[in-house]
Amino acid sequence: MSALDRIGQKLLFTLDPETAHGLSIAALRCGLPVAGRAPRDNRLKVSVCGIDFPNPLGMAAGYDKNAEVPDALLGLGFGFAEVGTVTPLPQAGNPKPRIFRLTKDEAVINRLGFNNEGHDTAEKRLAARKGRAGVVGVNIGANKDSADRIGDYERGVIRFAPYATYLTINISSPNTPGLRNMQAREQLGELLLRVMAARARASAKPPIFLKIAPDLVEAELRDIAAEVADKQIDGIIVSNTTIARPALRSAGLASETGGLSGKPLFERSTIVLAKMRKLLGPDRAIIGVGGVDSAETAVEKMRAGADLVQLYTGMIYAGPSLPGRIVAGMLRFAEKERLTSLRELRDISLDQWASKPLS
Repeated sequence: MSALDRIGQKLLFTLDPETAHGLSIAALRCGLPVAGRAPRDNRLKVSVCGIDFPNPLGMAAGYDKNAEVPDALLGLGFGFAEVGTVTPLPQAGNPKPRIFRLTKDEAVINRLGFNNEGHDTAEKRLAARKGRAGVVGVNIGANKDSADRIGDYERGVIRFAPYATYLTINISSPNTPGLRNMQAREQLGELLLRVMAARARASAKPPIFLKIAPDLVEAELRDIAAEVADKQIDGIIVSNTTIARPALRSAGLASETGGLSGKPLFERSTIVLAKMRKLLGPDRAIIGVGGVDSAETAVEKMRAGADLVQLYTGMIYAGPSLPGRIVAGMLRFAEKERLTSLRELRDISLDQWASKPLS
């Protein structure tokens, strides 16, 4: 972490997490912070689902919920940015406080509940940037009190297909009651069928990814993989936050409800990633998320089967220069290992990770 990042973190950590998050968005809107340029090199380029990524590191959904600063995030060194989760109608989310820093664990627990300004606001912002370079995905969800949650996803696909490089179907947040039940095979099959039909009707046809939870058992992973293959979903994002509480040093906050992200999620999410790669085979795209906070952890996700990786919590603890540092570290790794492409890393450690139990 740079000296500037340390000063910024110290100031932000004097504020409650949600206020600090709002200030960071405001700073990016104003052109701050200024981060060193991430390297651009052919060895970093990755082509996934027909999309050319300048590097495989992305900002995960949850940070830029309302599509306010995707281009500023790309300017920090990310190869792509995913905005959202966006729901059809604006909603306030769950009562505050609802974000908790577990600083000793470099982790966060959140129970935000899809707080966002809704489709209309996000669409206006994305329409304003249409035609600009840069890979920007849109993560879509359902309103908490919706009478037809699958219909909410259909509306999201139709609405954002013209503006999104790819779309993510988020059914794995633990903070909307009943949402994760949509991962069960019967509901999932109907959802994916209707989502793909909505894309067929849309004015553009971006790839569609499904974001899953890390708290799944082997049988559930098999069912999801079968439905993804059957409905020809383009890829999977592994994973969302966890409701599990592995051994945490910040014991006083471990009992807070919500999804845990950050360092403690790395092991479980990477095991699920590898098992899903085994189930899906080599051709389906996978984005690995959970505990990425260094070039080493990003590389390990790729070794375990990921085509691309994302982070969010890691930047809370390492500052806005983190994406540039990770990309530079990945390039140094490629040079050291004499790789012509980072793609050569994929699946090297697949068997090792896939053989670990989901305990």
